[in-house]
Amino acid sequence: MNKFYKQLLENNKKWVESKLALDEEYFIKLSQGQSPPVLWIGCADSRVPANEIIGANPGEVFVHRNIANMVVHSDMNMLSVLDYAVNALKVQHIIVCGHYGCGGVKAAMGNDSIGLIDNWVRHIKDVYRFHKDDLDAIKDEKERFDKFVEFNVIEQVFDLAKTSIVQSAWRKNQQLNVHGWVYELSKGIVKDLNVNFGNNSELDSVYQLNI
Repeated sequence: MNKFYKQLLENNKKWVESKLALDEEYFIKLSQGQSPPVLWIGCADSRVPANEIIGANPGEVFVHRNIANMVVHSDMNMLSVLDYAVNALKVQHIIVCGHYGCGGVKAAMGNDSIGLIDNWVRHIKDVYRFHKDDLDAIKDEKERFDKFVEFNVIEQVFDLAKTSIVQSAWRKNQQLNVHGWVYELSKGIVKDLNVNFGNNSELDSVYQLNI
């Protein structure tokens, strides 16, 4: 085993010791169940750790991550996480969080073949197609890239709100809110895109075709 791998195990021991020093029953309490108020759908990028950037403790955030924080109607992994979070854990907030500099979004801006991921990137390319006029009008490449990241988050929030899982929760008057965020890697700050929907939002009645 190399030095880095061994260090991971040592870090775990130190982390356990630090928690037990504050509360001897910390892990016993944590093992008794979870009731997180938040479901986080984020990018798999290693620089965007959900709990850490919002200062949340273990047990406070239920997390699903994939490349470019996508909500794809055929992704049974994502739908299973969503169903469990909404119907079993009764989360009150779902946050779709993208980040500037996202590699998946960047790949969707070009035509290079990367491999298997091309099939996933195709869904992101659809977002560009939806907003082509607005994006093509932006001459600065970085600015266009950043706006594409934001549009991608917004579209995923819309798609999330259209799922039968979320729509069903709203019909039952379950307290559930959906939000769209973007994380700035170079600053560590989250930007709320103000695309927020809840029980009384227009999406509850506008989108009748569920996925």
